[in-house]
Amino acid sequence: MRGSLNKIAAILWKDIRSEWRSKEFFSAMFIFAALTIFVFNFAFELHISNRKAVVPGIMWVAFAFAGELGLSRSFALEQDKGSFSGLLLAPGDRSAIYVAKALGNILFMLVSEAFLLPMIMALFNVNLANTTILLTVLAGTIGFASVGTLISAIAVNTRAREVLLPVLLFPVVLPVLIAAVYLTSGALNGASAAELAGWWKLLLTYDLFFIVLSVMVFDFVVEE
Repeated sequence: MRGSLNKIAAILWKDIRSEWRSKEFFSAMFIFAALTIFVFNFAFELHISNRKAVVPGIMWVAFAFAGELGLSRSFALEQDKGSFSGLLLAPGDRSAIYVAKALGNILFMLVSEAFLLPMIMALFNVNLANTTILLTVLAGTIGFASVGTLISAIAVNTRAREVLLPVLLFPVVLPVLIAAVYLTSGALNGASAAELAGWWKLLLTYDLFFIVLSVMVFDFVVEE
């Protein structure tokens, strides 16, 4: 157990240090998401009177596209540098690689979302700074990144990995996005906790199920 924790910490710290030096993940994710938000802002400016109605969808489309861009680089950089085989040969449970990569992806997504939320509030004149929305962002990000990390590991050894990743990812992660959009919309419109309970159950059950499943099957996925 201690060996796995040390392996997780070492891989996660390596990814954080690498990102701190290069800013590749954050820059790509933030710029792409920001451009998406700006395009939606100008597209809906003259046609949507109630902008609050479209904000949840725009927000999660931007988060999903940015997250997919970051996920595509998660294992690809390791593969291109030839260090992925070294990770697989390192002592300890291979599922530790998944946990470390998933934590890194969650962290990078949350950092980019922390910068994007004030931008959305300013452009669309809505208040997203409430507990329900912030918890939805956290739970949705965990679900998206946990599934995406596993699928990224599946796609990394294919020639068309940039194409294969979104094709595999978005159908699987659709329940997360649907639940997150409805929870965000409900929070903006003052829905009660009872009205949102079903969507919370869907989102949290999905997160838990795929985290456990991904840890269990990761060794099989990366087996050559």
